Amino acid sequence: FPFRLFPLREHGMNWRARPLTCQEIQAFRKSKEVMDRFIRAYKLMLGFYGINLVNEETGELERAENWRERFENLNRFSHNNLRITRILKCLGEMGYEDYQVHLVKFFLTETLVEETLPNVKRSALDYFLFTVRSKEKRRELVHYAWQHFKPQSSFVWGPRDKLQKYR
Repeated sequence: FPFRLFPLREHGMNWRARPLTCQEIQAFRKSKEVMDRFIRAYKLMLGFYGINLVNEETGELERAENWRERFENLNRFSHNNLRITRILKCLGEMGYEDYQVHLVKFFLTETLVEETLPNVKRSALDYFLFTVRSKEKRRELVHYAWQHFKPQSSFVWGPRDKLQKYR
């Protein structure tokens, strides 16, 4: 079977690669060697996108030194957005929900606050946000996105009345 760097329980673009089973996911999560390799692969992909993993405990991220050049690549080639969605889903499968939150918030900040990734904005809002497994964290991220979205009246990713009351 073809190997996937970020395997999921669903089919991706490569139909020859078979989806993971729940048993395989549990076996991966129990193996220190597999999880170490997973984090190495995650760091490698982050580097490709111009992002550094600052803290392996929390999943905290920052721009890499070469971020301008790498963000140019992200803005130019939308297929990267599919890969990022896949990585986010895989982080959830492997038990790295905190990493999901940090990666989504990173992209929301870069698209909505810093405005460095305009061509990633729709994917960040339509897909990245909704890969976050924790309902509470997802709500926080939707609220964060709403706070920074311009114009706020065009924000369609959450009910306005609840967003205004959210604390």
